[in-house]
Amino acid sequence: MSFFKKIFSSEKKETLDKGLEKSKSSFFSKLNKAVAGKSKVDDDVLDNLEEILVTSDVGVNTTLKVIDRIEARVAQDKYVGTSELNKILREEIAGLLSETNSGEDTEFTVPKENKPHVIMVVGVNGVGKTTTIGKLAYQFKKQGLNVVLGAADTFRAAAIDQLEVWANRVNIPIVKQEMGSDPASVAFDTLQSAVTQNADVVIIDTAGRLHNKINLMNELTKVKRVMQKVVDDAPHDVLLVLDGSTGQNAFEQAKQFTAATEVTSLAVTKLDGTAKGGVVIGISDQFQIPVKYIGVGEGIEDLQVFNKYEFVDSFFK
Repeated sequence: MSFFKKIFSSEKKETLDKGLEKSKSSFFSKLNKAVAGKSKVDDDVLDNLEEILVTSDVGVNTTLKVIDRIEARVAQDKYVGTSELNKILREEIAGLLSETNSGEDTEFTVPKENKPHVIMVVGVNGVGKTTTIGKLAYQFKKQGLNVVLGAADTFRAAAIDQLEVWANRVNIPIVKQEMGSDPASVAFDTLQSAVTQNADVVIIDTAGRLHNKINLMNELTKVKRVMQKVVDDAPHDVLLVLDGSTGQNAFEQAKQFTAATEVTSLAVTKLDGTAKGGVVIGISDQFQIPVKYIGVGEGIEDLQVFNKYEFVDSFFK
């Protein structure tokens, strides 16, 4: 497919290649064993490939889709050599990701029709939610956008403090209240402040508790309702942050949060420290929610806009 011939931004691509190195090495060491001594993609190779995809955290349902697509290719072409398997995998997985992730974005942008563009960030504690917000704010500011942060995770003093550290580091305003304050009140104040400052982007942090889905649902619904008193159609994006290194646990978190609120995009973090990068493919496909950002390193520049072509090229390089 011609899209693999496109030239990617070299610095960003190097970071992505490095970030996915563990996932790629693990996947290909298994794949090489699976096809050792085989010249043709037959039932044995497909059975082994199915096991490899599942153990690479692609997920059972998505794996079966990929295997079905490859079986169809093999049946159509009559003879498919194992040397072609990598190319076919790249094409079919890129095709699968295309069904959810339609764009080829490489830059941090927000729709111009919404001002301010309101992003509500959800996710359990420990997934890198606050760090993702900080890095996102940095990238938006770098694009010349005026950003305001709202510390609506009022159940942990550490969450407010951590977000304030990021706000100071990036040098952007933050709206906060005392620990234990009403999260909806913080969100309301944040949007009022953003409108007054003519901000382009508002990012609202929310509590990461999952022990009671009903409470979580009620809280997020209330936050949304109160925000709409200031900005009619807020939030414009509900961004779920998932820790890619947790593999199948990330699927469970996605299931819980999508049941509690309408999630419109995903950020998958910590891909650089894990061999579970396949989780990006599975989660995007299974929940039919686009992956918007991926975290591939500790640095402030290491949050990237997810581009399906770059990702597949790095994973199957």
